Amino acid sequence: MDSRVTSIRSGVDGLDELLCGGLVTGRMYLVQGKPGTGKTLLGMHFLEEGLRNDETVLFIHGEESREEILANGEAVGVDISDAAFLDLGPDSEFFTEDYSYDLVDPSDIERERYTQDIHDAIREIDPDRVVIDPITQLRYVEANDHQFRKRILSFMRFLKQGEVTVITTATPSPEQEYDTEIRSLSDGIIELDRGAGGRRIQVSKHRALGQREGDHGMEIRGDGIEVYPQLVPGGTDRPFESNLLRSGIDGLDELIGRGFDQRTVTFISGPTGAGKTSTGTQFLAKAAENGLKSAIYLFEEDVQTYEHRSESIGIPVSRLREEGTLSTTEIEPRALSSEEFAHMVKRQIDRQETDIVMIDGIGGYTVSIRGDETELIRELHGLTRYLKSRGVTVLITNEITEITGISSATDSNLSYVADNIAFLSYVEMDGSLRKVVGVLKKRTGGFEHTLREFEIAEDGIRVGDPLTGLYGILQGTPRTDDPSDISRLERS
Repeated sequence: MDSRVTSIRSGVDGLDELLCGGLVTGRMYLVQGKPGTGKTLLGMHFLEEGLRNDETVLFIHGEESREEILANGEAVGVDISDAAFLDLGPDSEFFTEDYSYDLVDPSDIERERYTQDIHDAIREIDPDRVVIDPITQLRYVEANDHQFRKRILSFMRFLKQGEVTVITTATPSPEQEYDTEIRSLSDGIIELDRGAGGRRIQVSKHRALGQREGDHGMEIRGDGIEVYPQLVPGGTDRPFESNLLRSGIDGLDELIGRGFDQRTVTFISGPTGAGKTSTGTQFLAKAAENGLKSAIYLFEEDVQTYEHRSESIGIPVSRLREEGTLSTTEIEPRALSSEEFAHMVKRQIDRQETDIVMIDGIGGYTVSIRGDETELIRELHGLTRYLKSRGVTVLITNEITEITGISSATDSNLSYVADNIAFLSYVEMDGSLRKVVGVLKKRTGGFEHTLREFEIAEDGIRVGDPLTGLYGILQGTPRTDDPSDISRLERS
């Protein structure tokens, strides 16, 4: 047998990434998880991949019939009808013609004949890939755990002699000693889970090649299992260049120091209805004039409403979409994991060479994306770091709870994610609400440490001169020692 380590594809692209290239040829892998987590389906993907490569594959099964397995695979587009099947269930001709015994009663089973026939079947078929679903059925025919361990070791050596790669499945059972035995003897362990945050997958062990640590996103869709590894920011050999992202509105660009640097993360914060999305879209429209491509992900409104609101203030979203400089994607609530959303964004920038990504808004993100809120924030941080490493500029709108005044720059303690923070706020004057805009943070370059008047009109966004001589604006109640300053603001 060749001692060199060679790998084969698992049949699930994202899983191969977690396995650092794939499964090692001639090794045995354990896929473990509770019922309904996708263990059998993962094994079917593994066999289907072998069939695509003109390999011989064998499915050893004991809980479902061949017909049931094929029907379940057909429902998600997986076809292993050309595989060889070995049925160890009670109704199989592999056993005696007396069907009255209980499979879990080893005293009624000829142990040596049982395992010998498996060996004989493998010798006859000479498969490249084998799935045993579940491996625990072999425990039922052994007298004790010690004998089971010996049988598995013998089985593994037998398979490795023929360079057979094996996936076994098992439901975790901490109370049973053989559960630990199987984990110890397996060359790799893939763990599946399903909870309130959706499906998860983790490779906790992989001899020879190693594995990506942590748990990752997984879905079962129309094409079977999809795995979404957490994105890892890569290095960039491009030097930092101060190319500015401008809004095209003189007063606003003056306020932010002529623009925000590209390849940074900018938060636009403010209360509901203040104009956060419109302000962000204004940056995207100006970027389109300079030949940059943008993508916006809508978490809090549908595409039609977004287009209508933008067009009503003179931002030509429909035209930008037709020209291919802006793509709009509406995210359905609770339909995605954070990793799946991250890969959606990754595919967008890969296919369209997108320069700017706008997430509108972060509150909708934590509602729409499945998972624990704290974990989602960490995932968002990882996504923004990845995008920056790809040279992508990020805009994020963030709704804060205060109607007037600012007590927190961002919601959910997100300030550490942001390179820049611009904010909108309402102020109360003479019984009416007005808007102001300011900048709280900018990592690179200078900006005005003042506030300016902000208005959204039919002809677009207007930003006035700096407000001087006023204090208490961030508390929502501007005051001045000179009444004419308030009068000036009221007249504007």
